[in-house]
Amino acid sequence: MRRKSPLLATVTILLTCLLPLTAAAQDKPESPRPGQGPGGWSQFTRGGAVYQFDADIEDDASFTVTRFNLEAGTGYRWNRQNSVSLALGYTYDGYSFAAGKEPGTFANEPWEDIHTFSLGIPIRYGINNDWSTFVIPSVRSTGESGASFSDTLTGGILGGFAYRFGDRLTIGPGIGIISQLEESATVIPILIINWKITDKLSLETGRGQAATLGPGLTLNYRANDTWSAAIGGRYEKLRFRLDSSAGNPDGIGEDSSFPLFASVTHRVNPKSSVSLIGGVELGGELRQEDEQGNRIASENYDPAPFLGLTFGVRF
Repeated sequence: MRRKSPLLATVTILLTCLLPLTAAAQDKPESPRPGQGPGGWSQFTRGGAVYQFDADIEDDASFTVTRFNLEAGTGYRWNRQNSVSLALGYTYDGYSFAAGKEPGTFANEPWEDIHTFSLGIPIRYGINNDWSTFVIPSVRSTGESGASFSDTLTGGILGGFAYRFGDRLTIGPGIGIISQLEESATVIPILIINWKITDKLSLETGRGQAATLGPGLTLNYRANDTWSAAIGGRYEKLRFRLDSSAGNPDGIGEDSSFPLFASVTHRVNPKSSVSLIGGVELGGELRQEDEQGNRIASENYDPAPFLGLTFGVRF
């Protein structure tokens, strides 16, 4: 069975990241600050590419994944606390499976290229100098090449409140309700936190890949105005519609894991940055279902390292 070359995938990552490409259809709400600030329109572009190296599945099979995404948007800010944005995103997840010595469901290339298109409208409102709220309605299409577009659509909403305890800590509860393909909606508890532990160290709600769901947490260290580093983890779940003319027509595929990562970020200027990121996918599971959502097969996969680049630009 033909497999994608790791060298080719690495070159793809590098070329992709030269474009104004991040991650997250669920944008992390910024912690509000008191007082009025400059208002007006702004735009952003952010994105990244990640290569997941060989992950061994049961039956001696394995797979690799090449991922990249692009998100762009525009927003209007009345002041530091009140704003509305429109964000459009695209994510590509290219899977390459290799058969092992024994035949198995996931050794026979159950899916290949997954495409996700997303639209989100983050809205933030400052109730007063200490309390703020946010709401993010979104809609997305997630499916393999050849899947019927109408069968790939899901939507949802994230919302919550945050309270500002002085200049160093903002924290609050939130919840996300996201519809799922052929199963009940996922309810995601959210902890909004921005804790400036010291002048250089902070703890924040984490971000994820654009097509994934799940909460995360990131510990950041800011060495100076140019360089910073971070470590973090999150739960990620990618669920998608399969090709309508493949071996499991209109079925469901799913990839879930708990990635741990470390990153180094270089701030090129106050409005743009680039990051090198690496880590390992833990607790990974692949799942395949029929078109009604009935399980056909599920298998765990071994810890898999990944490496990539991300960046963002505001203007």
